[in-house]
Amino acid sequence: MLFMADTQQADEQPAAATGQAGRTDKRTAKLAQQIRAFAQSHGGTAEGQLAHIGRGRTRIALVGANGEWGNLVADSFDSAKEAAAKAGITLQDDFDGELAAKVRTGPYEWSRMAGIQVGGPANP
Repeated sequence: MLFMADTQQADEQPAAATGQAGRTDKRTAKLAQQIRAFAQSHGGTAEGQLAHIGRGRTRIALVGANGEWGNLVADSFDSAKEAAAKAGITLQDDFDGELAAKVRTGPYEWSRMAGIQVGGPANP
């Protein structure tokens, strides 16, 4: 006796894996939208740099054309890289040299000395 109910196509993914992939895609799309919004509100373009920050997460450091900067956090390096590509920003290997020279700090950073998050208070 053959039971067909126990078979699965080789290209089918289990429901749990499909659901996780869908959530990851949504998070990546949201990150891409946040990166685009940052770029638009800070001179129309932005550059970024990716850095592992632990527990599989990746920081996306952004520098706008006007020198304003901020950070976003992605669930993985691949998600951060994909979001940056979808947003159309240039990624730099390091946050030093030319990229660091573009950063404009203001009273907020000097008072906190801890940087800012995208969406935090703006410099006057």
